[in-house]
Amino acid sequence: MDRRASQFRLDNPVLAFRFTATLVDRSGEAVERLATPSSLATWFELNGFGTPPRELTEGDLLRARELREVIHRIGTATATGGELDPADVERLNEFSVGGAGHLTLEHGRATWCLPPRRWVDSLFGVIADDAVRVLGGQSRTRVRVCARPECHGLFVDTSRAGTRRWCSMNYCGNRQKKQNLRASAR
Repeated sequence: MDRRASQFRLDNPVLAFRFTATLVDRSGEAVERLATPSSLATWFELNGFGTPPRELTEGDLLRARELREVIHRIGTATATGGELDPADVERLNEFSVGGAGHLTLEHGRATWCLPPRRWVDSLFGVIADDAVRVLGGQSRTRVRVCARPECHGLFVDTSRAGTRRWCSMNYCGNRQKKQNLRASAR
């Protein structure tokens, strides 16, 4: 396993929600995992998009954080039955149409094809498209916010009963259960 992966939560099957997990502990002392342009490049690589064809800039980083927060706000509103901010929806749609990425089949595997001159915009478009697909598709009624107070991560509840509480049982579920046990022992 790539040692760089330990700095990110990569266990969410929804790409857009995995991207929102680059800001950790939203309700406490937030930890920014996209701290530098190189950390953004690392996230891209670890998620199967390859190495950027150019050095990423602070501007790329700011746009990445903007996209992340737009997705998180829309996802949270979707999960809680809140109103979607029209400005967030417009911005998500702008990111979505700004890309030119597509999947190709190479050696029996799906591979992202991103034009080198528009690589970053296309990648943001791929992430925004994924968010639109989940938040505006059949899965939207199953979008949830993790019940662990420090997390607030988004996930799609695929449980039969539709009662899943944690973005990941192995991560947040176990941590919350341990925290509850310690609190009850006191």
